[in-house]
Amino acid sequence: MLPRIAICLLALGLAACQGRNPYTAESTSLPAAPAESTAGEVRGVYPAAALDFSSYRNWSWRGLPAGTAALAPEELQEIVADALEQRGLRASTDLSPATLQVSAAARTETRERQVYDDYGSYYGRGRYGSDYGLWGSRPLVRTYREDVVVVRIELFDAASGNAVWSNQAEARSTGSRAERKDAVRTAVQRALGDYPPR
Repeated sequence: MLPRIAICLLALGLAACQGRNPYTAESTSLPAAPAESTAGEVRGVYPAAALDFSSYRNWSWRGLPAGTAALAPEELQEIVADALEQRGLRASTDLSPATLQVSAAARTETRERQVYDDYGSYYGRGRYGSDYGLWGSRPLVRTYREDVVVVRIELFDAASGNAVWSNQAEARSTGSRAERKDAVRTAVQRALGDYPPR
């Protein structure tokens, strides 16, 4: 009797699932922006048009870069200019005016880094066998302070003045002045690593 009731309930459940699905996979596009609105007033409401980064060929400084205590602004200017040159962006001249304006800044920060080691020992007889023994461990955490150089680079459209791209990166900065300059060079390469965006 019980199996017959279960079969009837199962049949009723399957019959109930045969109805029409009220949910459909339809979507409508976003409506056009109102005519009276401007791009500055409703920023972020409507998706921005995709930028064509291939149109940016030449650049100029928006302001002199801010250096750090370990690096003069002129040195940062030279390092950023070399990195932009490697990415196909040339410094502007009278014949080729700038389509991009570049802003760069570097600062030195102190960070703490922790290293975790787990030391332990075994007492007893038959470590891997079925004999008796005792295992104990003690975590050892070491904290190190290190200096890092943080480089921030921003690119602005020269015609509109709007920011089109920005990024920052850091590199550990220790040792002599030459090693600190190499750290700035590494941070600049990391910051420009994903330019142009894909």
